[in-house]
Amino acid sequence: MKRILHIVEPFATGILSFLLGLTKKQADEYEVYIAYGLRPLTPVGVEDLFDDRIHLIKVFEFNGARSVFNPKAYLRIRSLFNKINPDVVHLHSSASGIIGRWALPCNKVNIYYTPHGFSFLMQGHGIIVQYFFWLAEYFSAKRNATIIACSKGEFNEAQKLTNRCTYVNNGVNTRELEPYVMPCDISKEKIKICTCGRILYQKNPALFNQIALKLSFVDFIWIGDGELKNELSAPNITITGWVTREYALQIMSLSDLFILPSLWEGLPISLLEAMFLKKVCLVSNVVGNRDVINNMENGFICNTVDEYVNRIKDVIDKNKYCELITQNAHDDILHNYDIERMSMNYSLIYKQNT
Repeated sequence: MKRILHIVEPFATGILSFLLGLTKKQADEYEVYIAYGLRPLTPVGVEDLFDDRIHLIKVFEFNGARSVFNPKAYLRIRSLFNKINPDVVHLHSSASGIIGRWALPCNKVNIYYTPHGFSFLMQGHGIIVQYFFWLAEYFSAKRNATIIACSKGEFNEAQKLTNRCTYVNNGVNTRELEPYVMPCDISKEKIKICTCGRILYQKNPALFNQIALKLSFVDFIWIGDGELKNELSAPNITITGWVTREYALQIMSLSDLFILPSLWEGLPISLLEAMFLKKVCLVSNVVGNRDVINNMENGFICNTVDEYVNRIKDVIDKNKYCELITQNAHDDILHNYDIERMSMNYSLIYKQNT
């Protein structure tokens, strides 16, 4: 059986969910290894979440984005590569992508890199830092490796770096989600709006809080935790803290609308799940979000606080209109973003070059 080695520095939140689904499918075809770094948000006992056939290896030399400056991280990844001798290497996130492409013999093995949101698209770090990230991606793209973007928008960015690129849309396990699907019903007395993820700058908690302040008659729920939870000060916001996946899906199922006001994204798993669960989805106008949301057809794209607020008020007033929007979203995920389709497409790409 051929071997595949996934290398992932940020083993938490969206990338963790992505690998949980993908590697379970791949284990039928490959001997699967995951070399991962610990983050504060990596769940305790993360190994127990994976299929028993998956080999998980902690890389203590990974310590966030700073890992790219740590020579020991490069040596550790090369050592693991020599020991496992994989047929395919798949790198996930910017730090892993840079380290893996320079630490490994790209001319001797098939190497793929999925950014899950290019680092140079991140906001809030200043122009100089963004330019450094772009340079790192630009020169790393000269190595003999293929970028597999997780959305059409990310693919468009990848094409600016190299012609060795393609894309596979992220997917979710629709069979697993099916028990949580609940038809849209905005007619009830108290409306619930949720989001899901780490409370950090990327997810824009400040804007989420502003929306909540302007809609005091609505209950807002942030499923997750994080260092910026103090920015969620509106009295009608509930922060759940980190909960089990099953409980998170239950909360999402009982909500009416889903908001994702992120400053940048790859292709967010939480949004795909919310769409399949028939939630009215309102998202920011960034790569990833606008790749899956067609404005006014399967959700809404918003640019300002007032746009979010006005859309939400409009949704509440037009319950029947929302049924069409949410059904379109559900069908879109079912036909275009299912994990079966995603895993099949990755398998085809691997086989083309092995």
